[in-house]
Amino acid sequence: MTNETTQRREWTVTGMDCAACTTKVVRAVERMPGVSDVRVALMAERLTLDLMPDSTPPEAIEGIVRKLGFGIAPKGQLAPRKKAFVLPDAGSPVRISGEQATSGTVQHAAVLPERAWHQTAKGRLVALTGTLLGLAWMVALLTSSQVGYWGFVAACLIGVAPVAKRAFDALRMGQPFTIEGLMTIAAGGALLIGAEEEAALVVFLFAVGEVLEGVAAGKARQGIRALADLVPKTALLEEAGQARTVPADSLEIGQVVLVRPGDRVPADGAIIEGTSGVDESPVTGESVPRTRGVGDAVFAGSINTQAALRLRVTRAPSDNTIARIIRLVEDAEEARAPTERFIDRFSRIYMPAIVALSASVIVVPPLAFGQDWTTWIYRGLALLLIGCPCALVISVPASIASALSAGARRGLLMKGGAVIEAAAGVTHVVFDKTGTLTQGAPIVTDLVTAPGVDEAELLSVAAGVEAGSSHPLALAILRRAKATAVIVLDARDARALPGRGAQAMVSGAPAWVTSPAHATEIGGIDASTLDRIAALEAAGKTVVAVFRTNRPLGLIAMRDEPRSDAAAAIGQLAAMGVGCTMLTGDNPRTAAAIAAGLDLDFRAGMMPEDKLAAIRVMKRQGRVMMIGDGINDAPALKEAHVGIAMGSGTDVALETADGAILRDRITDAPALIRLSRATMGNIRQNVTLALGLKAVFLVTTVFGVTGLWIAILADTGATVLVTLNALRLLAFDPTRED
Repeated sequence: MTNETTQRREWTVTGMDCAACTTKVVRAVERMPGVSDVRVALMAERLTLDLMPDSTPPEAIEGIVRKLGFGIAPKGQLAPRKKAFVLPDAGSPVRISGEQATSGTVQHAAVLPERAWHQTAKGRLVALTGTLLGLAWMVALLTSSQVGYWGFVAACLIGVAPVAKRAFDALRMGQPFTIEGLMTIAAGGALLIGAEEEAALVVFLFAVGEVLEGVAAGKARQGIRALADLVPKTALLEEAGQARTVPADSLEIGQVVLVRPGDRVPADGAIIEGTSGVDESPVTGESVPRTRGVGDAVFAGSINTQAALRLRVTRAPSDNTIARIIRLVEDAEEARAPTERFIDRFSRIYMPAIVALSASVIVVPPLAFGQDWTTWIYRGLALLLIGCPCALVISVPASIASALSAGARRGLLMKGGAVIEAAAGVTHVVFDKTGTLTQGAPIVTDLVTAPGVDEAELLSVAAGVEAGSSHPLALAILRRAKATAVIVLDARDARALPGRGAQAMVSGAPAWVTSPAHATEIGGIDASTLDRIAALEAAGKTVVAVFRTNRPLGLIAMRDEPRSDAAAAIGQLAAMGVGCTMLTGDNPRTAAAIAAGLDLDFRAGMMPEDKLAAIRVMKRQGRVMMIGDGINDAPALKEAHVGIAMGSGTDVALETADGAILRDRITDAPALIRLSRATMGNIRQNVTLALGLKAVFLVTTVFGVTGLWIAILADTGATVLVTLNALRLLAFDPTRED
C-alpha cells in the first residue's frame, strides 16, 4: 500500500457575492476524487483544498468553478473579475510576469480591479432585462395585449436563460436546491400559468438583487484592500551612496532605504540613522506620532512626519506587518463562529423543507379541497422564491467580516468568528503584569552589593547572564550596564529558568540572576539582606539576586510603572460587568503595590504552570480572557477561552494567541470586548431580519396577499438589507465608552 501525501493548493475565485456562492463552490469541488478539506473565503476570494497526487488535475477543478459562473486562477496569477453571466470562454486566467508573480502584493490579492456595477455582465443584464420589460409595457399599452404578451415572454426568457444554465450546471454537480434552480422553476411556472408580466418582472428584480449583492460584497472587501494600499508602491533604495527609486515589493532583507519627511515607510525595518516622529496609525490605529530613533523598529505603511530616516529592511515585502495583518484578517474567515456553523447546517435542511412546503401548497388545496390549480401553483411558486436562504446564510459572515476589518483598522486583531463570539461572552479578564499592565520597560533603581563586591562587578556578571535575553528585566540590567560603561563579561550556555530567572557560564564559572526566593533555596542570598529585600519590594520594586556558586554578589532592584491607561481600562471593564485579576510571577509585595493603584485582584509568585491552573479554575466560573505578552504566558493564553497578546506586530502577538492588541493600550481590552458584543448584536439583528421577513411573506403568500414580484423583492431585499446592516460595523468605534 502506497503512502500518498496530499498537497495544499490555492486559487483566487472572483464573482462570489454571497455565502450561497461559496457553498456552491465547496459542494461542487469536494465531490471530486482526491479532494479534501475544501475551504472558500468569501471576502478574501480564496479557494484552498488538499489534493491527492495523481487524482483530480487542478485544471478540472478550475473548469468546475468556471461552469458555476465564477472567475478562477491559481495563486500568483490574475483572476478575472468575472461575473456569473459571463460566457465560459471569458474565464481563462490572465498571466502576469514572473516579477509580479513573486511580489507579495500580487500574490496576496491576484485579481483585476473592481469594475463599476454597470460595467459588469450582471449590470448589463439588468440594463437589458429592464429595457425589454419597459418595451413590453409600452407595446402592451400602445398595441394589443397579445403583442405585449410576447414582449413579456421574450423579456423573461432572455433574462432567465443564463440563470437556467447556472441552475442546470449546479444540478449536474448534485446541487438541486439553489436559488438559480428555484428562480428558473418559478419563472417557467409563471409563464405556463399565464403570469408572463410578473415572470418578466421577477427576472428583472432578481438581476437587480444580484447586482446589489455584488456592490455590497465589494464594499465589504474594500476595508481589507485599503490596508494593502497603505504600503507605498516605490522606495528610495540606497546603494553605493546613491538613492534610486525601485518598486517597494522588490526590496530585500538587509537593504537600506531612505524615507523622507512626509513619505510612507516602504518596508518593515530598523532605523540606522535619524530621529523623527512616526505616525503608526495605519498599523496600530494610534493617531499620535511616536518619536523613533536609531535602533527602533518601524512598520511598512507608517508615515515619517519630521526628519529624514535611513532604515535597514528587516522583513520581506510579502511578510511585512500590514501583509501579515491582512493574512490574519482573511484567514480568520475560516475560523467560523458556532452561530455561523449552526446556520449553515440549518440552511441545508431549510431549503429542501421549503421546496416540500411549496409542493404541498401547489398540490394539497386543489386535490383535497377542489381549489383552483392556477391560483395555488402561483402561490407555491412564490413560496419557492421567498424560501431562498441567502439572507440568512450571509447574515453571520457579513457581520464577522465587517467586524474583523473595523478591528484591524484600530489595531484590534481577532482570528475569526469563533474568537469574536467567545470574546462577546467574556465575564473575567486576566492580565499578566510585566509588559501588559506595566510599561514593560523597567529601570534599575537600586544596586545593593555584597561585602567585597563593587557595583561594576555586580553589573558585569548580571549583564553577562542576561546578554541576548529579551525579557524586560534583562533589558533594564543591560541598559544600566551600558549607561555606566561596565564591561559585560563573556558568557555561554545561557538558559532561562521559567518563573525564576536565568543562569549562564560567565567567565568560565556558573552565575545566576534569579528571584530572591529561588536564590534563597540555593544559597544565593546573604541572610543580612532579607530586610533590605522586603523594604525594596514594599516600595513596589522588583528585586533580583545576582550570585555565583555559594557566593552572593548582591541585589538589583527595578521598578516598572503601570501603563498610563491601565486604571481607566480596569474601570471600563468593571462598568461593563467584567471582573479583572492580575497574575504575576513577581513577589507579593510588588504585585500588591501595582494592584492597589489599579484597584484589581492579584495573585503573585506564580510559575507558568500556576497561571495555567488558575485559568482552569476561573473557567469553571465563567468565560475567561487572558491578556499577556504572548511568550511567557503562552500556556495560559491557550488555556483561556480567549487569549489576547500584547505587542506591536510581533510574530508571537500575531500567531500565538487568538488575537492581538497592536497599540499596546490596555483600554483596547474593553474596546475589543465592545466590538465583539456589537458584532453579536448585529448578527442577532440580521438573523431576526432575515427570518422575520421570510415568516411574514410566507404567511401573506399562502393567503394570496402577496405575489411573485413581492416574493423576489423580499428575498433580494432581505439579503441587501442584511449586508448593509453588517456594513454598519465598519463605522463602529469600539474605543468609545457606552
